[in-house]
Amino acid sequence: MINIRLDYVLLDRRMKLKDLAEATGLAVNNLSILKTNKARAIRFSTLNAVCKALNCKAGDLIEYVPDQGGNS
Repeated sequence: MINIRLDYVLLDRRMKLKDLAEATGLAVNNLSILKTNKARAIRFSTLNAVCKALNCKAGDLIEYVPDQGGNS
């Protein structure tokens, strides 16, 4: 399973979702979908904008968590 760690990175940067939306030009509701791990996909342009605004790497935002059953 892939998890988006946007909430943790925002907390670490002491930034609110609204501030990130203003910095990236992305809609708050779209960022909220990412933050709550409800996104089914992410565009590279979105990932680039978020990484640029948060001064982080894509690996800081995305993590792989193996499934419990052992099958990936």
